[in-house]
Amino acid sequence: MTITRIKNEKQHRKALARMEALWGAKRDTPEGDELDLLMLVVDAYERENLEPLPPDPIDAIEYRMEQMGLENPAALAELVELTRGRISELLNRKRALTLDHIRRFSRIGVPAEVLIADYELADSDGLRTRS
Repeated sequence: MTITRIKNEKQHRKALARMEALWGAKRDTPEGDELDLLMLVVDAYERENLEPLPPDPIDAIEYRMEQMGLENPAALAELVELTRGRISELLNRKRALTLDHIRRFSRIGVPAEVLIADYELADSDGLRTRS
């Protein structure tokens, strides 16, 4: 096992494939040690070379609810002055955020740049599609 720093995308793909092959290896075995080391070098490469994906807008709203101690959508609805039904549609991904919604949620600390990102909506069958 020779593991070195990842320097390019080809090496990155190769390391990911090897990690997949080793996935589930038991700790304190040669395979487990190799997996641990690969995870470290892949993480270092990705931190240096890959831009993080923007957070999902709905996840960001739910995270902000948690930060603010809002225990249910009704409390959020009251805070942003929307109906409970509208909040339910938004949180369940049945309706896309509008400019008005983005303004309301940004007033409670959800960054507008997060809220304008594409995200998945639930279609009539409950499956997700891109907004």
